[in-house]
Amino acid sequence: MSESRLALYISILAAFTFLVIAFKGNQSKEPRPATQEEEIVLTEPLGFINARSIPLPEKVAFAGEQVPLEIPDVKERLDKELHINSYWHNNTIFLLKRANRWFPIIEPILKEYGIPEDFKYLALIESGLENVTSYAGAVGFWQILESTGEELGLEINRDVDERYHPVKSTIAACKYLKRAHDKFDSWTLVAASYNRGMRGMQNALDHQKADTYYDLMLNSETSRYVFRIIAIKLIVENPKDYGLEIEKTHLYAPYIYRYDTIRNSTDLVDYAISQGTTYKTLKIYNPWLIDDEISVRGDDFYVISLPENTSDNKGGESQESSKM
Repeated sequence: MSESRLALYISILAAFTFLVIAFKGNQSKEPRPATQEEEIVLTEPLGFINARSIPLPEKVAFAGEQVPLEIPDVKERLDKELHINSYWHNNTIFLLKRANRWFPIIEPILKEYGIPEDFKYLALIESGLENVTSYAGAVGFWQILESTGEELGLEINRDVDERYHPVKSTIAACKYLKRAHDKFDSWTLVAASYNRGMRGMQNALDHQKADTYYDLMLNSETSRYVFRIIAIKLIVENPKDYGLEIEKTHLYAPYIYRYDTIRNSTDLVDYAISQGTTYKTLKIYNPWLIDDEISVRGDDFYVISLPENTSDNKGGESQESSKM
């Protein structure tokens, strides 16, 4: 071995020995007391303080039909959706907030058409009660495709799209749900068919020689669909049971409307101002108006929703102060 290489090895060994001695010396010293902040981090890790396993109710029903929790996979699928939505706080809190605004509009329409009230939770999981658009082009609270909307009597053109109309789209959804119930005679299958389609559900029932949703092997989305509705129903009806406590003043109050009729082609910006409001507010109250102008042909007319209190555009929201 050359003298230069030997000298290099000796230098490395000496440095290593020094590090070992320094490390042992530090270990022998009295440890520094942790600060209060450090103790909190060490003993109460954020995100695990309130996490707990959620018990399932002994009995659960959807639209008056019992969920067969005695079937192990049925119980586990509901268990999963209940935990996901209970701990998905940012999403579930806003579902509760928007439900407080829109359920008072949806509920009487469901009742009028003989649809169980539990179907309001279908709209809640479909869109979060926002006017969103799916990758397939379904829009509005009830996520209705253009062809389906036209079939169900909704007007869809360059000026208006009634799939965004909270009342008319709910009526259209009720028409679909009634047809589906006439076909399946099961509200649970009706709900599943809203995701998979009536033909798709019937093909699955025929192919698998099954009679109920709970006995079918389906794709992941439809397999979860009804359980998501039921989980959200349980949480919205009893939020405190699932760790959610929301001040009523934090909920979104229902809009309070007055109505006006447009019988002629109209510039909607000027119209909004003439009604003591803004174009933005007009669009919020009438999301089915597509452009800033509307054409009215012949004897047609459109009923426009406006905030009752146009002086401040708040729509008369209530300010109760108790907890949900």
